[in-house]
Amino acid sequence: MAETQEWSEGPNRAAAPVGIPAMIAAAAEPLPDIEDPAFGRMFDRFADARLVLLGEASHGTSEFYRARAAITRRLIEEHGFNMVAIEADWPDAATIDRDVRHKAPRADGEPPFTRFPTWMWRNREFSGFVSWLREYNGARAPEARVSFHGLDLYNLNASIGAVIDYLDQVDPEAAATARQRYGCLKPWREDPAAYGRIALREGHARCEAGVVATLRDLFARQRDYAACDGDDFLDAAQNARLVANAEAYYRAMYHGSAASWNLRDEHMFDTLDLLMRSKGPTAKAVVWAHNSHIGDARFTDMGESRDELNLGQLARESYGDDACLIGFGTHTGTVAAADDWDAPMQIKRINPSRLDSYERLAHDSGVERFLLDLREGVHGDLRDLLMEQRLERYIGVIYRPDTERWSHYSAASLAAQYDAFVWFDTTSAVTPLPAAGKGDAGGMDDTYPFGL
Repeated sequence: MAETQEWSEGPNRAAAPVGIPAMIAAAAEPLPDIEDPAFGRMFDRFADARLVLLGEASHGTSEFYRARAAITRRLIEEHGFNMVAIEADWPDAATIDRDVRHKAPRADGEPPFTRFPTWMWRNREFSGFVSWLREYNGARAPEARVSFHGLDLYNLNASIGAVIDYLDQVDPEAAATARQRYGCLKPWREDPAAYGRIALREGHARCEAGVVATLRDLFARQRDYAACDGDDFLDAAQNARLVANAEAYYRAMYHGSAASWNLRDEHMFDTLDLLMRSKGPTAKAVVWAHNSHIGDARFTDMGESRDELNLGQLARESYGDDACLIGFGTHTGTVAAADDWDAPMQIKRINPSRLDSYERLAHDSGVERFLLDLREGVHGDLRDLLMEQRLERYIGVIYRPDTERWSHYSAASLAAQYDAFVWFDTTSAVTPLPAAGKGDAGGMDDTYPFGL
């Protein structure tokens, strides 16, 4: 786009942006340092929503984690938000939840986030937020403490163990039945993708009936089970849902990307919606997930070309104005990422953004870090221009700079996708903590809940 390269220069003054970058510079609200309390106050305008979804342009950028932590602290302390939900597996996040709500750890619990990509949540930035949340909750009554949850469905092994452990305590006979049913998945518990390949080859889902029956039986006894401890029942029920949905997810992987993507994001939204309903009308949640999950998929290549939906779209469709979607972006810097799945983590240099991207428009504004309010009626003319589809960059746990255009850019409408956009022109990689899994790197001393 021509607007990304047009500048006005005078003999004794710095270049000034023109066109869309100039309009962004005029509308952008410069952000203070993340550590400054004023940073969080900039987001008070979104506090009337019941769901505030905070994105990230990559899974390995320090500024995104620290900014989300600052915003979340403000929403919790000043605006009554009482849940945090992240793009992570339920059983891993449940370990964090027990810690931050000052519950005893499970006797046979494992450290969370020890599978690839370990650095995504086992990092100094996230650990700092967990420590703050534990301290904040310590001064509150148990029923008023902020809970912490995972929305994803990858940790099949831990969820199976959690369901059986729960049933061992409340209904040993049902636990024996669950062991038998889940035994179907035992050969693939360490490599569930292999189950999907076999199910495709055999033409049927050999384990589907058993995992669905366990979930159905659990809810049939909800009244009796939940009478002992409602939180424990919710945890077990969600793990049973995860097993059932993960079984379907790994089968769907071999029928096309849209089917598996949609099942995963539907699971994440259903989990979030279940949490909101379980806490009642006072429930207010902050969600941390990648831009590709929290930006409304209807206004991206995902929805328009690939028939994919996502968490942000489903939240908007169900909660309307009570859902606020905030995207994050960067121009360049460093990022923690791998070359391939299960490959070692590296600190990689991010390529400067493409000339035809939204990131280049933000960079050419000349504002180092800013908040851009994209809601209807705030910046009308600029919002209209930012409705046009341009390229937007998405870096996950894998980053391939040599094929970046095809690996990490997708067409999207910024203003339709998000209610606001947070910009850091230059960013740095997260600092990982030690981990037992692959791809770990040195960092701080490992303490609970990141090590038992």
